[in-house]
Amino acid sequence: MALIEDIKQACVQAIFTSFGKEITTNEILINDTKPEFEGDYTLVTFALSKLTGRKPDDIALILGEQLMQGTDLFTSFNVIKGFLNLVVNTNSYLHFLQENYNNTLPAKSKPNGKKVMVEYSSPNTNKPLHFGHLRNIFLGYAMAEILKAAGYEVVKANLINDRGIHICKSMIAWQLFANGATPASTGIKGDHLVGDYYVKFNDEYKIQINQLIEQGFEKEQAEKEAPIFKAAQEMLRKWEAGDEETMTLWHRMNQWVYDGFKVSYARLGVDFDKMYYESDTYLLGKEIVLQGLQKGALLQKEDSSIWIDLSSDGLDQKLLLRGDGTSVYITQDVGTAVRKYQDYQTDTSIYVIGDEQNYHMQVLKLILQKLNEPCAPGIYHMSYGMVELPTGRMKSREGTVVDADDMMDEMIAMAKKNTEELGKVDGFTDDELNQLYETLGMGALKFYLLRVDPKKKMIFNPQESIDFHGFTGPFVQYTHARICSILRKAQCDTILLDTSVTVTSSEKKILHQLEQYSQIVQQAAFEYNPSLISNYIYHIAKDYNSFLANHAILKADTEAQKTFRLALSQCTKNTIASALNLMGIISPNRM
Repeated sequence: MALIEDIKQACVQAIFTSFGKEITTNEILINDTKPEFEGDYTLVTFALSKLTGRKPDDIALILGEQLMQGTDLFTSFNVIKGFLNLVVNTNSYLHFLQENYNNTLPAKSKPNGKKVMVEYSSPNTNKPLHFGHLRNIFLGYAMAEILKAAGYEVVKANLINDRGIHICKSMIAWQLFANGATPASTGIKGDHLVGDYYVKFNDEYKIQINQLIEQGFEKEQAEKEAPIFKAAQEMLRKWEAGDEETMTLWHRMNQWVYDGFKVSYARLGVDFDKMYYESDTYLLGKEIVLQGLQKGALLQKEDSSIWIDLSSDGLDQKLLLRGDGTSVYITQDVGTAVRKYQDYQTDTSIYVIGDEQNYHMQVLKLILQKLNEPCAPGIYHMSYGMVELPTGRMKSREGTVVDADDMMDEMIAMAKKNTEELGKVDGFTDDELNQLYETLGMGALKFYLLRVDPKKKMIFNPQESIDFHGFTGPFVQYTHARICSILRKAQCDTILLDTSVTVTSSEKKILHQLEQYSQIVQQAAFEYNPSLISNYIYHIAKDYNSFLANHAILKADTEAQKTFRLALSQCTKNTIASALNLMGIISPNRM
């Protein structure tokens, strides 16, 4: 049991003993004590005034005295304006350290019987993964790993957007301009090659629109009448009709993209348990929509298009099927949601999707609710803010996007440059150095994108992310490697702590944080917020480095002190490695 739970139980007993009132641990509010006050944990007493009929200050004083008598968890207390600050007995931390210093995964919780699906990445097969995808991918992967550590059964899913007008745009452009070019014939990675023709489509589309405007068309009409756009629409109709030539080209170009994605995902260090394809789910979506129409839950307009009226929910009408029978995005999303539930019967289905789709996800859940689909209650939109570069927002259709592969190359090159400038490459083979640069570059990229609350927009600064001294992945990785070096020199496998050892305030601060790891993981899982992990582990790394600047380990004054500090270092190293692992970041043993 975490120390905070022990404290809550002690407070429940103290309230009953002092006031004769029964209360649950869920009704007890415990926070970390603010740095300017003495204490480790603080009991907030204001909510207890109504229960006890006493003033907060009186409650705090009475409970503080009772806790000192009723448990050995604390050595002292103080009251500040109704807040009861409790100083935890150092022996509680030493007991935690003895039990956990050599655990490799101290955050692992028992299974809680809940099943969760996390859908992330969800790329289109008309272009490569770009930098904008990376926050999505890292958030999804980290969230899945955090939920696993918190005791959930997790399914990692990826929905491939492999059909629709945007896919046909790349296909039409390839037919018109590629002259049979393939990844093999050009040496271009398959997803990049297909993405080039998506950009080419939009370049040609703009030209044709301008030509029609010069001929007297209004802009909106020109956009509809441009020959290349009409060709893409016709291709979509042929695809939905199963035209053999169209399907052959579609399979061929999609496979080029899948081969490219496979390489990128391996390099990103992410994986999936289940791949869904919109081409497999859109027909189910159409079927569900038609059933909803028969049940009277939907409405059909004069052009045969099918809609849902959400005006009673404060929204508007939403198109579900076009008049020509072709589906729209929401159609296939309905089908996919139902299929996912049929496959796994999850308690929660998490969609990691940018906040520009907030309305779309709100509509999707409402539609499924009105159609009485059992998957509806469990749908959760893990919305996140867009990430931009210092140069501004990227647009793939205009060719201004930064490809994920290029960003990874840049980060690894920067890691190499910074490491070489620091002169810390002695004793490494070339292969070891290349692995180190990859580890640091990818660690910097992932940590920086995960350190910000998902709900907030952010600007990614590549140079800042690779700093070895800031709020970065390399700083935390360096701390791990530094501890590994100390432990190698110590050559100590088994540690028996002397509980009479004197613990300094900086050592106790680290112990206090380490003991909270499992609680932080549970909080990150509950709030769907991986940034809690990155912030937590950064502060541990920072405090450990501060401790190391002022305390000797291998040359400590006493053997008991040395043994304690080695155990503290071992526990810190394991916690850093575990937390970084939840974020998909490798912890190097040498730097």
